[in-house]
Amino acid sequence: MASDHRPTILIADDEETLLSLMETVLNREGRYRLLLAKDGEEALAIARREMPQLVLADVSMPKLNGFEVCRQLKQDPGTAKIKVVLLTGFVEGSYRAKMAEVGADDIFSKPFDIATFREMLEGHWLGITPEA
Repeated sequence: MASDHRPTILIADDEETLLSLMETVLNREGRYRLLLAKDGEEALAIARREMPQLVLADVSMPKLNGFEVCRQLKQDPGTAKIKVVLLTGFVEGSYRAKMAEVGADDIFSKPFDIATFREMLEGHWLGITPEA
């Protein structure tokens, strides 16, 4: 079996509706290998096992919040290079300061426009050149 060279994205969110929407949107073209987690502990375990290129983590999750997931990934030399984008409904000054403190690569406000999300995902977070 050939290895899968698609970028791997871990989506961690306890909101089933958002998790399902993001999975649907990102699976549409089959360009990504998606992993899903419903809480922070599951996200951390999956990230350490699967080594995704990107983790999209909700700030407010049970067991471990997105800040803590990010902090633990960034402090571990084995996972420190994984890009982590925090998802939140509250992009305010205190969250931006906390984002910097835990080493997050970016923070993104939800609910979000799908076109803007895809542009950030491909152009900024994964650095994928759009296909002609």
